[in-house]
Parts: sequence; C-alpha cells; structure tokens
Amino acid sequence: MTGATILVADDDAAIRTVLNQALSRAGYDVRITSNAATLWRWIAAGDGDLVVTDVIMPDENAFDLLPRIKKARPDLPVLVMSAQNTFMTAIKASEKGAYDYLPKPFDLTELIAIIGRALAEPKRKPVKMEDDTQDGMPLVGRSAAMQEIYRVLARLMQTDLTLMITGESGTGKELVAKALHDYGKRRNGPFVAINMAAIPRDLIESELFGHEKGAFTGAQNRSTGRFEQAEGGTLFLDEIGDMPMDAQTRLLRVLQQGEYTTVGGAHRSAPTCASLQPPTRI
Repeated sequence: MTGATILVADDDAAIRTVLNQALSRAGYDVRITSNAATLWRWIAAGDGDLVVTDVIMPDENAFDLLPRIKKARPDLPVLVMSAQNTFMTAIKASEKGAYDYLPKPFDLTELIAIIGRALAEPKRKPVKMEDDTQDGMPLVGRSAAMQEIYRVLARLMQTDLTLMITGESGTGKELVAKALHDYGKRRNGPFVAINMAAIPRDLIESELFGHEKGAFTGAQNRSTGRFEQAEGGTLFLDEIGDMPMDAQTRLLRVLQQGEYTTVGGAHRSAPTCASLQPPTRI
C-alpha cells in the first residue's frame, strides 16, 4: 500500500534517520518520534496505517503500550524492534498483539517486506493469550538463526498445525517442541514425548494407539496409547525417521484423517493433540 503512513518510534536518532530514509524511498509517508507519548497521541488521533516501534523508550515500554493500541485500534499492525534478542522477547511481542518482531540489528529489506505484507493483508484481530509468563528460559541464543526460530515459534504456538521439527541430533528439537507446548494454548495439557527409535518394530502401533484386552498374547488389560495420553496437549514423536516405512505411512494417515484404530479393533478419533493435516516443516 504505497503512500501509507508509517509511524516510527525509537529513542536512537541514528535508527530514526535510517528508517525515515529507507521507508520514504520505499514510497511511504513517515512520521518519526523518540518517545511513546507522541506515538500514542498520533495513534489515538487515528493517524498512521502501521507502527514500527522499539521496545525500550524513555517514557514507556512498548509492551505496556501495545494493549492500549490494540484496544483503541485493533486493526493497526504494530512491528516491534528490540535489542533484547531473546525467546521471551519474541513471545511477549506475540502475546501483546504485535504483528511481528524484529531483532536489532535488523535487515532493512526484510523490514520493508514485512511492512508490505502487513499492509496488504486483510485486517485481523490479534490472538489473545493469558498473561502468565513463566520464569524459565527454554531457548537461548542471539544469532540470526536463533532469532528466526524465535519468530517462527511465536507465530506457530497459537495454531493447531502438526509440525515437523528437523535438525541434527543434539540441536534441541525437543526443546523447541517443549517451548511450543509451554507457551502455547495447549500448555495446560500433558506434554508426551516418545523416542520412536527405542520402540521394537512389533510394538509401535500398540505404543502409539494402545491395545484392547486380549488383542495379543499377554494383553490382559486394555492399554492407552500415547495419542490418547496426550489428549488436549502435545505429542512429540522423536526420531520418526527411524520408524519402519509402513509405520510412517500409518502415522501419516492418522494425521490426515483424524482417526486411528487400537490394536484389537476399537475405532477412535484422533485426540486434539493431533491436527488433521500432514506436518508443516520447521
């Protein structure tokens, strides 16, 4: 939306200058300020089509200002920038209703692309989350790669997507899954993790889907599977690449169709920890 007005708030004069020049060259009308009070005055007056703001300003923290912005103008996209590049910063930006989060130093090309997407999208209401931020820091790191992970997680944790988390052994795939659970809308449910490589081939279906009494020799009682145990929460299947191909095929059908059969024949709907679609890779 060329010609849109961008409101920029940052107490760093150099950043204000850079953003003013870059956004003006991109065809936007730009208004800049060094404080939250002026930014709020513009917003309350109905000015601006999008906001770019630093978190820490002399008079107010942007995370304290965001709820007022979303209440007064819920359709106004707000991009948050911060030099405090942690997982919790990205999560808090998402919780408070920011459209996106950018760590400093930021890439101008990426910023302008995000602004273009935000202005082009249909107006949407921000996702509301309970404000019960936990003290633990599940993920740490300030590299560009970690910043991208933080941003992706902040966008995904309020969805019902089935996710495929890829990476070498020891890179923290379970930590990512646990962060999605602990800070997402399923955090009050169970987190069930299982290493598929450690399960004997002939027990995989029973372990995942459970079995009925008498389904096989030694099955003296009904047993619940991991899908049922994770009802309302998150099921993390580690090392699925080590599962036999026929077992992987059956697992994919469960995710696609939303139904499974216990060993012994009971037909059940997949619990709410599973979405009804193939995994999205992250």
